[in-house]
Amino acid sequence: MRSISLNREKTCTHYRIISVLLVCLFFIAPLPALAEDAGVDALRRVGKAFAKIAEKASPAVVGIKAEKTITYERPSFRDSPFGDSFDDDMLDRFFRWYSPRRRAPQQRKYQQMAQGSGFIVSDDGYILTNNHLVGDVEKVTVRLADDREFIAEIKGTDPDTDIAVLKIDAENLPFLELADSDELEVGEWVVAIGNPFRLRRTVTAGIVSAKGRSGFRLAEFEDYIQTDAAINPGNSGGPLLNLDAKVVGINTFIISQTGGYMGIGFAIPSNIAKFVYERLREGKTIERGYLGIYYEQLTPESADAFGLDEGTKGVAITQVIEDSAADKAGLKRYDVIVELDGKPVENGNEFLNRVSMLKPGTKVKMGIIRDGKQKTLTAKLGTRPSKAGKTNAGPEVLEELGFGVGKLTDELADRLGFEALTGVVVTSVESGSKAEEKGITVGMLIMEVDREPVKNTKEFDEAIEKAGKEGSVLLLINDGTHTRFIVLKLSNK
Repeated sequence: MRSISLNREKTCTHYRIISVLLVCLFFIAPLPALAEDAGVDALRRVGKAFAKIAEKASPAVVGIKAEKTITYERPSFRDSPFGDSFDDDMLDRFFRWYSPRRRAPQQRKYQQMAQGSGFIVSDDGYILTNNHLVGDVEKVTVRLADDREFIAEIKGTDPDTDIAVLKIDAENLPFLELADSDELEVGEWVVAIGNPFRLRRTVTAGIVSAKGRSGFRLAEFEDYIQTDAAINPGNSGGPLLNLDAKVVGINTFIISQTGGYMGIGFAIPSNIAKFVYERLREGKTIERGYLGIYYEQLTPESADAFGLDEGTKGVAITQVIEDSAADKAGLKRYDVIVELDGKPVENGNEFLNRVSMLKPGTKVKMGIIRDGKQKTLTAKLGTRPSKAGKTNAGPEVLEELGFGVGKLTDELADRLGFEALTGVVVTSVESGSKAEEKGITVGMLIMEVDREPVKNTKEFDEAIEKAGKEGSVLLLINDGTHTRFIVLKLSNK
């Protein structure tokens, strides 16, 4: 009996264990399903957030069509073996020129049309967009979300930041607020809305990939937000939004090997846009603060040379302009500026932008290191000289041709795809100039002048000056896709 009793006890114990396991399985089994449901719910919430942004912001995003007439007193590149003169800009500024072909015996005229985006920033019809879209055109048409069209007035443009302000005659319009772009953090969700390839109010999403990007030489003041939100031709001038549906940037350009989206887009921060907008709206000239120094960003190597810690950040002064604000404040060569108005100076581009966004006459305090000792100096800012409409300094013949060039740095070569090439980069092209008529654009690489290679700006200037005596100049140019010849005629002197 004991034995049976023992067997029964074992059997009961066995059943108890199985029962406990079944109960555990009952509670545990649904966990993967619950986790899956939680993940789906999280995705739904993200999707709903994007939907709300699109619903709120899209009505304030507009399509922009810019038109101008160009006259060419020579055969089109279409009739030459070197390609079409209307190839897209190498960095693709997100609009395309559509040019109906009209032949004339000696003169060709093209009605050029650019398609882009913009967004309304006030209920009475003020609009922000890019200067490169509307800066030198004859007519701007704005199309609203409700399909109404208006001829816009260009209230003002600022080539130094690539921002323009338009005005249409309408009231009670939906508009977008400008956020504080300084509060934007790398990794945050952002949404881009625009009209890529004429597809109206297209919404794409991504994150902030980086802040403070510069060195592209597309504008005087560069402090771009980098994003992987899809941006394509036609997005230029449209808004980059945070999750509150407020504007943190103006979508401006991409880096691409194909001309389309490759995950690297750039936007002008909203704080820069706000600074420009407030002045252009009132019809004011944009005056920027000016210190009057040349400087180099501090590197670990140069910090060591100055006897500073390797991690020290700031800008080292290489030259002080005579009688400038810096000169009057007592700044000297080899001084290292590490603070501006109590805030650290992280890099040279950020320092330039901070100074330029202050009004002339503003007093600023600078923390500097001189001969290893810290000092504080106060300067009263002057007015920054305007560079709008001017080419880089160079020979007289270069001014006649209407373009300027700069050094092909390692960073530029990497960004523009010229790693294996040598030459000088086109940094400015004057509107209506001979260079513009021949299809020269910012970002092109000039490799040879009159069959002679040029490796730096000095060689280029010398070659151009020599070519000026011959009455024409033959340039070998790479536009990022093709290498071709361009011939520029000069005045007889």
